[in-house]
Amino acid sequence: PMASQAPPNHCIRMHARDMLAAKRETPAGRITMAEHLKSAKAEDARADDDAKVRATVETTLKEIETEGDAAVRRLSKKFDNYAPESFRLSEAEIEALIAQVSPRDLEDIRFAQEQVRRFAEAQRATMTDLEIETLPGVILGHKNIPVQSVGCYVPAGKFPMVASAHMSVLTASVAGVPRIVAATAPFQGAPNPAVVAAMHMGGAHEIYALGGIQAIGAMALGTETIAPVDMLVGPGNAFVAEAKRQLFGRVGIDLFAGPTETLVIADDTVDAELCATDLLGQAEHGYNSPAILVTNSRKLAEETMAEIERLLKILPTAETAGASWRDYGEVILCADHDEMLAVAEDIASEHVQVMTDRDDWYLKNMTAYGALFLGPRTNVANGDKVIGTNHTLPTKKAGRYTGGLWVGKFLKTHSYQKVLTDEAAAEVGEDCSRLCMLEGFVGHAEQANVRVRRYGGRNVAYGAAAE
Repeated sequence: PMASQAPPNHCIRMHARDMLAAKRETPAGRITMAEHLKSAKAEDARADDDAKVRATVETTLKEIETEGDAAVRRLSKKFDNYAPESFRLSEAEIEALIAQVSPRDLEDIRFAQEQVRRFAEAQRATMTDLEIETLPGVILGHKNIPVQSVGCYVPAGKFPMVASAHMSVLTASVAGVPRIVAATAPFQGAPNPAVVAAMHMGGAHEIYALGGIQAIGAMALGTETIAPVDMLVGPGNAFVAEAKRQLFGRVGIDLFAGPTETLVIADDTVDAELCATDLLGQAEHGYNSPAILVTNSRKLAEETMAEIERLLKILPTAETAGASWRDYGEVILCADHDEMLAVAEDIASEHVQVMTDRDDWYLKNMTAYGALFLGPRTNVANGDKVIGTNHTLPTKKAGRYTGGLWVGKFLKTHSYQKVLTDEAAAEVGEDCSRLCMLEGFVGHAEQANVRVRRYGGRNVAYGAAAE
C-alpha cells in the first residue's frame, strides 16, 4: 500500500548523500566513478522483500500441489474475489466476451498481432533443420521440435495486459505448439474481454480466468481439471516470477520476467520531457519497477528530475509510478559515453532506451540487456504493445545470460545420427572403443566393440580396446 499522492519533494531532489561519487566495478573490471544524483531503495531492503515473496510462493505452491482445485479456488477467491463454477472459459463465454470489445479495439489488436506474427515468422525461418554427412556413411542432424504444451500467463489484475497475449500465445502458435493454455487474472471481478479476445485470436486452445500464483501453479503442477503443461511463459509481478523460478526444472520456463525495469541512456541531444516521460511510462507498471537515467549531462539530469516532479502531479497513474520512482528510481551522472556504457552493462536492464548522438555505437557495444530502443522516435511502449518485437524480457540482470521470449523459446533442437555403412560403423567404433577405455568405461567400449566385431569382421577381446 502506498500513498495516493505524488511522492514528496525530498524523494526526487538531490541529496548531499546522493551526490557522493558511487564507485562501481563493472563486469569488465573497469572502475567507474559515476555520480548518483538520486539513489534507489537499499539492496538489503530489496533482499528482505524478495525473501518474503519466496516464502509466500513456496507455501502457496505446496497448497496447490496437495489440494489441487480446492486450493486454486480458495486462492482465487482470496486474492481476486472470483470463484466461478469453472475457471476454464467455454466457447460461448469466449464469444460473448469478444462481442463486448469495440470494433476499433479489435482492429487495433489485429494490427498488433500482424506485426508480432510477421516478426516471429521471420525469426522462425532462421531456424532450420540440419542433416550433414560428416564422414562417408555417417549422417548427423538436428530437428527443431515444438514444445508440446505451453502455459501462457497474461497479467490483468492491475492492468489488463492485452499485448502479453500476442507475445506469448501468438508466438507459441507460430512455433507450432499443439496445446497452448492461456491464463489471465480476472479484472475488476470478471475476465477482461480484450485480453480474452487477444488470447483467442492469438491461437489459445484453452483459456482460464485465473491469476497469480494459483494460475502458475495450476498450469505447472496440474489439478483435477487442468492438465499440466511442459513449459510456462509470460511476464508477471514478483510473485509470478518467483513461482516460475521455483517450478523451473519441473517445467521449463521462458525466463525470469519479474517487475518491469527501464534504463534511459541519454545525452544533451534530447530534453527532459522525453526522458521523464519514458521513465514514468515504465514506472507505472508497479510499485517496484526500477527506472534509471544514465547521462553525461548534469543539466539534463537535473531538468529530468524536475520534470518528473511536474508530471507526477498530473499523471493519473502517479500513485504507482511515484512509488516506483521514490523507491527504485535512480539518476546516474557519468563523465562520458564510455562510462555510460560501462554503467549500463552493469545494470543489465530489461528495457534500454538510447537517445544519444551515437545510438548505433551502443547497439554495437552493448551485450547485457533485454531489448534496445534506439533513438527518440521509438520508445519502450512501442515494443510493449505493437511494433512486433517481443515484450517478455529478462529482468534482474538476467540479460547477462539470456535474451527475451521469442519463437525459438518454444522450439527444442534435438540431434540425431545414422551410420549407413559397415565400413563407417567399424571405423568410428574403433576410435570410440579406445576413447571409452581411456576413461575407464568398459561397458561403453563394448557397445563399440560389438559393432567392430559384427560390421568390421575383427575379433576384439571382450573388455579390451580395439587396436
